[in-house]
Amino acid sequence: MSEDSQPPYKSSSVYNELRLEGQFCDAIIKVEDVEFPVHKIILCNCTPYFRALFIRWSDPDKQVFNIPGLSPEMMALIIDFAYTGSVSITEENAVELLMAADQLNAMDIVKLCCDFLGEQLCPENCVGIWQFTKVCLLPELRAKAYHYIINNFEQVVLEEEFLQLTVEEVADILDREDLNVQLETTVYEALIKWISHVPAEREQHLTALLSKVRLGLMTLDYLTDNVLSSELVGTNSECQSMITNAILDIHDLGNRPFMSGFCHPLARPRLPHSILLAIGGWSGGDPTNGIEAYDYRANRWVNVTNNLECRRAYHGVAFLNGYVYSVGGFDRVEHFNSVRRFDLTTRTWNEVAPMHSRRCYVSVTVLNGFIYALGGYDGHVRLSSAERYQPEINQWSLIAPMHEQRSDASCTTLYSRIYICGGFNGNECLQTAEYYNPETNQWTMISPMNSRPERIGVIAYADHVFAVGGFDGNNRLRTAEAYSPHSNTWNLVSSMLTPRSNFGIEVIDDRLFAVGGFNGFTTTFNVEYYDALTNEWYEACDMEIFRSALSCCVVSGLSNLTEYTLPRDILPLANVPEEEMESAESM
Repeated sequence: MSEDSQPPYKSSSVYNELRLEGQFCDAIIKVEDVEFPVHKIILCNCTPYFRALFIRWSDPDKQVFNIPGLSPEMMALIIDFAYTGSVSITEENAVELLMAADQLNAMDIVKLCCDFLGEQLCPENCVGIWQFTKVCLLPELRAKAYHYIINNFEQVVLEEEFLQLTVEEVADILDREDLNVQLETTVYEALIKWISHVPAEREQHLTALLSKVRLGLMTLDYLTDNVLSSELVGTNSECQSMITNAILDIHDLGNRPFMSGFCHPLARPRLPHSILLAIGGWSGGDPTNGIEAYDYRANRWVNVTNNLECRRAYHGVAFLNGYVYSVGGFDRVEHFNSVRRFDLTTRTWNEVAPMHSRRCYVSVTVLNGFIYALGGYDGHVRLSSAERYQPEINQWSLIAPMHEQRSDASCTTLYSRIYICGGFNGNECLQTAEYYNPETNQWTMISPMNSRPERIGVIAYADHVFAVGGFDGNNRLRTAEAYSPHSNTWNLVSSMLTPRSNFGIEVIDDRLFAVGGFNGFTTTFNVEYYDALTNEWYEACDMEIFRSALSCCVVSGLSNLTEYTLPRDILPLANVPEEEMESAESM
């Protein structure tokens, strides 16, 4: 906004100087015992409240105006804003200032306070801010605080404010399809904690609230050892009956076919907070444009392919500012420097600015609002050059080149640095790794890996850089190792269940996923994940499409999330071990 187009109270300091000197003031605002000499016209420009006060609610000759219901400190801030266009908002004064501004209909200040409180949301204060928005009708802040509670429920339940929720609020939250919890036991334990805070008043709500918990997502051991045996449930015959019947219902549902069109509400997985996308690749001897979305709560893949999009493999993808970018790649004929952007809302693609170089077998990551494209193959040579894309100006710019030529490498971001590992320089598979510091525009070599892989998967996970699988010139690898930036050392971790190269790799739900790839004999649709807590790999649901040379990314914040998840009315019973089902009937 140009200075000429700014409102007078924001563009001129002359009026404020006159106010501070007491010159030409034609009114006094009085709050409690404090008087503020002001110019009526300046306050009229700040808020319609003062225009009505000076013109419609008082005589023209009146000079002293008493304002009830707010403190002198808040009035001083509002008057300062009227003259200067700026206000000092702090954690200590934000709520009080918002209420004062709302009382005086100073909507510019209300918005600034709402923006400030929205940025300050944390597990300790989100419930209080959400409840405050009931007093002041602030729909945007209310929605933001509520979504914060839903998205960060596991942390929110640990805080004191959670215990202040009303029974209606607790019921609404526990019933949410999109409540973000890794384990349904968290929901049950939150309910018990809330009731135990004031048991005399809240025990009466146990049955109603327990019906919001999806008991079918718990193990039989947990239901018997923790739920049925708890003091609150054990003394409530209705709850005991509910849990026993739920176990029997779950057993009955376990015998139904997958696509029966029926899903018991007790066993329906909640919606995932994020979605893993597997994009493009090489399938059946040709590149593919296939896109599949992994719903980790249901452990199922959903095909969301736009068949109008061109096919490409050996590309990189990145999620930034609500869009998915597909960078470089190869379609059997052309090595691409083009970049395509996928709109997750409309599920359509459009082209953005091309890179400086053609890059097949490229490594792609995101850091500080930029997309980085590193190395690759331009159809003639392996590249050491690197560049980054700034979406606000739709432009790629070159950064410092790497120490090594690298195609078929992989990269990730950890602690504001970009790490790239392995790859192929045109003559040999590389054991080396290096990192980029954007503040200095410099690359630095780090300790070499234990293996010498190309077509590798690299991802930041559990405060380490993980290098997984790949091809060492002779064999596809199952090995995985983790790099600690603090000690500059690599340590082997458990190997994958399946050897693979040219696969997708991502972290979602605090687990590291390896998706598709080539296992040495065939292209695969196999998926597995690694859990750092157990140092073990586990099988996950297979994709629909056999493919290698694909790329993966994780997307979140989708307004149309259900378009990327399996419909809950066709979901099967959650996975419950058969031996537990057999013992259920004996209860």
